[in-house]
Amino acid sequence: MSCVRIVPCVVWLALATCSVACSRVSDHVLLLPGPDGRVGALSVTAAGGEILLSEPYSGVDVHGGTPRRLTSSARMVRDTYGRLLDLQPARPRIYVVHFETGTTVLTPESRSKLPMIREQLASLPAPEAIVIGHTDRVGSPEANDRLSLRRAEAGREQLIQAGVAAAAITVVGRGEREPVVFTEDGVAEPRNRRVEIKLR
Repeated sequence: MSCVRIVPCVVWLALATCSVACSRVSDHVLLLPGPDGRVGALSVTAAGGEILLSEPYSGVDVHGGTPRRLTSSARMVRDTYGRLLDLQPARPRIYVVHFETGTTVLTPESRSKLPMIREQLASLPAPEAIVIGHTDRVGSPEANDRLSLRRAEAGREQLIQAGVAAAAITVVGRGEREPVVFTEDGVAEPRNRRVEIKLR
C-alpha cells in the first residue's frame, strides 16, 4: 500500500512496505519541501522511539518498531517516486488583494494586479474559485463579518468580469478571525484587509 499526503509547507511520503525482500521495514517516511521550498516538521513515533524530521529529504524507516533516520535527495525521490508524485492533483493558485480601510475599494497596488490575474485565469481550462474576504480589527466583529463578505463579493465580481462562470465561484467572509498579522482590537492593519482568491 502506498499513499501521498500533503499538509501546509510539508509534503511527505508515507509508504507502508511489506514484502519478502524488506519484511523488517514496516513504514518508510520522507519529508519533502513544499512548492516554495519551505519545509515544516514531522514527528515519527514508533514503539521503539521517536524521530523529528525538519530537513528536506530527511526520512525514517521503521524496522521492527524502531525508527531509524535516513537521508535522501531530490534526485533520489524523483527517481524512486516520480510516477507517484505526478499523480498529485494540481495545486491551487492563490492571489491576495488588499482594500482601503473600511471599504470594498481595492488599493492602487492591488488594482494593478488585476490584469495579471485575469491573464492567468484565461490559461485555466475550467477554473473553480473560492473567494475569502477578511478584515482588520477596526469595528465590531459583526460589522467586520459583513464587510469581509462584501469584499469577497467584490472579488467575485472581478472574476466574473474575467470570464469565470458565476456558478464556479464560492464566496466566504471570515471577518477578523484569520488575520495575517495579529493585532489588538481596534488596530488598523492594512495586510489584514484582504481577499484571498484560490483558483484550481
